[in-house]
Amino acid sequence: MAMTASCYRDKPAKSGKGTTTDSVTTVTDTVTSDSLRHYGIGYNFIVHDDSLLLIEQQPEEHVSQLEIDTIAIDHNKQLAVMDIRMVPQDSIDSVWVQLISEDGTSGWIHESTLLPNVVPTDPISQFIMFFSDIHIMVALIIVGLLSVVYVMRLAKKRNAPIVHFRDIPSFYPTLLCIIVACSATFYASLQMFGADTWQHFYYHPSLNPFILPPILAIFIASVWAMLIVGVATVEDVRHHLRFEDAVIYLANLVGMCGILYIVFSISTLYYIGYLLLIAYIWFALKKYKPLHTDHYLCGNCGKRLYKKGECPHCGAINE
Repeated sequence: MAMTASCYRDKPAKSGKGTTTDSVTTVTDTVTSDSLRHYGIGYNFIVHDDSLLLIEQQPEEHVSQLEIDTIAIDHNKQLAVMDIRMVPQDSIDSVWVQLISEDGTSGWIHESTLLPNVVPTDPISQFIMFFSDIHIMVALIIVGLLSVVYVMRLAKKRNAPIVHFRDIPSFYPTLLCIIVACSATFYASLQMFGADTWQHFYYHPSLNPFILPPILAIFIASVWAMLIVGVATVEDVRHHLRFEDAVIYLANLVGMCGILYIVFSISTLYYIGYLLLIAYIWFALKKYKPLHTDHYLCGNCGKRLYKKGECPHCGAINE
């Protein structure tokens, strides 16, 4: 995990000074565009939309309404930024970006048209783009709700444990749910109060919290915490429950975490999520407290039980 987190891509170095007025202007424009747009010359994108149209001629010819030719770049084709030019006389968008595709074809496009239709080549950026899609979010909500309803019905039929209600005496499932809720709230807060910081992270992502600004470091640390606590949860559930009940419990836990992520990431955008988070943490800890203080021991094998009835370890009936 430490080796994976320590891998990140350095920002491209900006060096060189022009000897003429044009070259000095080019360097200045490049530095300015990097600092304001979080990407610059040499940055790589992948076409996210079905296709992307580039103009073969210069932007000034397009602005002057001269005849132009376009090139279609297909979905999933890689592009690299060749130049960024300001065209003040363009009333639509004064920023033009020149791109070159992996096939060697190049052309110009408005920045406002480019960015919604491409995604950086970094897998983390593509992951962020995937889960930011409104269609994916709606599909996750529907699938998550149906899964939770089905698993809870199955658990009720088998009298199997359910997180927060017929829970097991392990704090890891409760802790995982709390971490997911806090991370979702923090993620939505970044969208509202640290949009520029999050935008920079989107173009230059890293899983190493030690090289990120404090606000991003906290979020990435919470992501690592989810992974570590998730592994501990699976291991602890395996020791507390039989295989069939463990599968049902973990499926219910996954569905619960999905619902928590959706609820808190959306409700926080309307400031309700902060109150809901406090209420949920209080509810989760209150539900866990009896499991921590009160427990039974199997009269046959001596293993710890979270309720009377059949022992999940030896099968003996405890009344």
